[in-house]
Amino acid sequence: MRWIWIDRFVEFVDGSHAKAIKNVTLAEEHLHDHFPGFPVMPQSLMLEGMAQTGGILLGKVNNFSLVVILAKVPKMTFHSWAIPGDTLTYSAKLIDARPEGGMVEVQAHVGERLVADGEIVFAHVDEQGAGGVKIDQKNFVFSMRLLGVMDVGKAGDGGVLNQ
Repeated sequence: MRWIWIDRFVEFVDGSHAKAIKNVTLAEEHLHDHFPGFPVMPQSLMLEGMAQTGGILLGKVNNFSLVVILAKVPKMTFHSWAIPGDTLTYSAKLIDARPEGGMVEVQAHVGERLVADGEIVFAHVDEQGAGGVKIDQKNFVFSMRLLGVMDVGKAGDGGVLNQ
């Protein structure tokens, strides 16, 4: 099963930048143990949310024809936390896109408060690099028909939301 750590995109500019949000709720099982008496969103899951935001931004550059995987996190600083009731806003700015991969600068905010910032490097992997396993990029990134997270500002009926 693939976990998606963003709820929706609120801004998406192909080849440039994207913003996604994640609502932190007590309905998420991991918050019941992290930490007892003071539930906070684990930093690793915030990193994953930022990576998904940036990875989708990079994937769109090639219309998802290449498999995008997280290669390394050369720089990441966590300044604060997110608790149930908070809305995390993940921002990703595409810094570099090449045939072999790319890099994004990312930030996570709760309102005006900076929660994390850093850089994430992604690699493009072909079937040989994936051990000969046939990979369908759209299923790899958007399993369970999650392509809808790309719909920015659309109502359930497909109409545009008033923002």
